[in-house]
Amino acid sequence: MPYLLLAAAIALEVMATINLRLSDGFTRLVPSILVVIGYLGTFTLLSQVLKTGVPVGVAYGIWAAAGVALVAIIGAVFLGDGLTPVQIGGITLVIAGVLALELGAAH
Repeated sequence: MPYLLLAAAIALEVMATINLRLSDGFTRLVPSILVVIGYLGTFTLLSQVLKTGVPVGVAYGIWAAAGVALVAIIGAVFLGDGLTPVQIGGITLVIAGVLALELGAAH
């Protein structure tokens, strides 16, 4: 169950971050509202995940790495941001680091 909550927190964070871009500096109402709702929701869910005993480094690492990777991919595919081989390598390293945190955590 905690990892389901974490997945929802990641989805909300990605939604909020993409809408932050679409809000055009908070000048567009609907994306601006989605930013606020998304970030409030993501931190609420992340706090619930931490209450279940998932180590903070593991939870935050997964949340941050998944968010970075998904936002970069969505930006490249849908927003024209582009993604260089070096950036893909960086995303891969971030994910590898989070996997090392998870695999090394005492459960």
